[in-house]
Parts: sequence; C-alpha cells; structure tokens
Amino acid sequence: MSTQTRSQDPIAGTFPDTRHRFVVLYAEWNQQITHALRDGCVQTLKANQVPEKNIQTLPVPGSFELSTAAAFYAEKPEVDAVICLGCVIQGETRHFDFICQAVAEGLTRIGIQSKKPVIFGVLTTNTQLQALERAGGSLGNKGCEAAMAALQMLAMKEKPIFDHA
Repeated sequence: MSTQTRSQDPIAGTFPDTRHRFVVLYAEWNQQITHALRDGCVQTLKANQVPEKNIQTLPVPGSFELSTAAAFYAEKPEVDAVICLGCVIQGETRHFDFICQAVAEGLTRIGIQSKKPVIFGVLTTNTQLQALERAGGSLGNKGCEAAMAALQMLAMKEKPIFDHA
C-alpha cells in the first residue's frame, strides 16, 4: 500500500485530450467517498481539456457491479475509455475479499478483451478513514489518479512505437 502523499489537484494539461470519450462509472455504495472520487476524476479530465460532452458519469449500485457495467460500455465503439470508481471497506467477514478479487479480475479481463483502457479506481481499505484520506483527504484523490491513468493509457495506445523519420 502506498503511503506517499499525492496532490489533490488535477495535473492540468499534462495529457491534453479534446477528442476521446470517457465513461466514468461510480458505485453508489459508500457515496461520500465514491462521489468525491467521481468529482476528482471529472475535474482532472476537464483540466486536461476533455470537453464536458465527452464525459459521461453513470452510477452503479455497488463496486461489484462495476465489471458488468464496464463490459456494457467498453463494447460500444463510441467509448474510448471506461473509468471505474468504487470503495470497499473491510468488514468482519470475507465478503471484502470476494468483492475486491472479483472486481479486479473482471475489470482486467474487460480491458484486455476490449483493448480499451478500463481503469481500476476502486479503494480497498481497512477503514472509512483510510478511504476518506484517499478521496480528497491527506493522501489526495484517487479519482484524479484514475483519470490520469486513462489519459496516459490512451496516449500510450496511440503513440507510434518506432519513429520512422
């Protein structure tokens, strides 16, 4: 687990993007946290010149449903990247382990199959305080980081491997 403090501010203009279209899926479970992640994500996309019309934010019931929803949108040709935001907080049962593993594996599989960036922006914390620290608190906003990951992956996907000058 990273303990490095990150800036809460979006990295404006690092990956300017005026043409790609992003679907931002966010879990409605743990709303205080996931809505902060969503807001940071959208703010970062806009700071990197993504027009508001190219950002679609959609709620899903919980983190477990992110994989299915990501599959719905990753298959659509008009979608360039899917950013998935959620929060799973450790409880007293093994439910936490099953949810986290299923979501991680599901999103990875969808990204590989679709050949599109499908970003895992799901907090998996031991406490609500840890989640709040990562949703705009002392450790920054992982929603911003998820947006930057999507922008970086799209830039990487389109960058020529060899320069044939």
